[in-house]
Amino acid sequence: MSTLASLCKLAAATLASVLAVGAARAEPPLTLARNGSFYVGGKMTEIDGRAVMINHMYVEYMIPARKTHPYPIVMVHGGLRTGVNFTGTFDGKEGWAQYFVRQGYAVYLVDQVGRGRSPIIEKAYGPARMGDTRGVQKRYAQQEKYKLWPQAHLHAPWPGGGEMSDPWVVQLSASQAVEIENFHTQQELNRDALVALVDKIGPSILLAHSQAGAFLWPVADARPNAIKAILAIEPNGPPVRAVDFTGAPDWFKYGEVALAYGVTDVPLTYAPPVKDASELKFVQQDKPDGEGLVRCFEQVEPARQLPNLRDIPTLVLTSEASYHAPYDHCTVKYLQRAGVKPSFIRLADVGIHGDSHVLMLEKNSHAIAGVIARWLSTSLPGKQARR
Repeated sequence: MSTLASLCKLAAATLASVLAVGAARAEPPLTLARNGSFYVGGKMTEIDGRAVMINHMYVEYMIPARKTHPYPIVMVHGGLRTGVNFTGTFDGKEGWAQYFVRQGYAVYLVDQVGRGRSPIIEKAYGPARMGDTRGVQKRYAQQEKYKLWPQAHLHAPWPGGGEMSDPWVVQLSASQAVEIENFHTQQELNRDALVALVDKIGPSILLAHSQAGAFLWPVADARPNAIKAILAIEPNGPPVRAVDFTGAPDWFKYGEVALAYGVTDVPLTYAPPVKDASELKFVQQDKPDGEGLVRCFEQVEPARQLPNLRDIPTLVLTSEASYHAPYDHCTVKYLQRAGVKPSFIRLADVGIHGDSHVLMLEKNSHAIAGVIARWLSTSLPGKQARR
């Protein structure tokens, strides 16, 4: 038997025992009024003589039997992922979807356009790209070993130590999905599909993780009256220019412009208005805001404002050990200078330590969901705030 086959066999056996433990501490039965799926957006086109649907988004929904909150939560997964990341953890617990259903919220889970059950069609979307389990190890499972960013050593290791045979690593790698390679195309297609979803289901709370953070702002900008809250869970960033992690002593290498409109690469409504992203002027901080942080890119003063985002309650949530820890504050600062008033919660400040970037899959994922639920209960007006 090959080494890889042996690792897979070991991982399968370990996972079975992990899931058995998870099942033993399962929640009471989940009572739903409705559970189903549908597609939104999209259009029919012709490719190689075949009539083909493109640009559509798969949506799954869970409506609790006792719905106590008027606005549903739309959950949008991050890069190389699908909506399955919100439906369960790798130690057998329920995911954030079930957690919030139990809190009385309707929940809508999507597979991004060109991802998972929204199938990728390269002749329509351009080339696809796939993930690499080695990247999973370096960014989520063994970051304390590689130490590519200053906070990486704070990570609380996953069970099994994050090796290739670790069942968490196996499951996370298995959950990776091929995606559209061009990030600008991703943003355009998912913005339009999410707007179509909100138009269909009505006023909503929009939760996005990681890469999908770049979709939050243009969707809210397009439907400011329909988006009742934004939950930016380690959102795509930092603003303007990408950052690569190089390890000590320099830690950061600043790349090319990745988000031409500051927090996204597709147009936003600025005041004074801009006809093109080139009208936005940016400057980088001379010094970071603190040890272990990147130097943020900000608008040159006077900063243009984001009027359509200004009145939407917004949360930016960041874990202690993630590669987002050095730069999510830059997203907060950018929004603040543009007239938005985001809440910024560092999990370490509320006593939750050691988590990586995949917050919804960690051992303490329910505690993190509780932080989000408490913020919602105090940040939305009227009936929504009453639990």
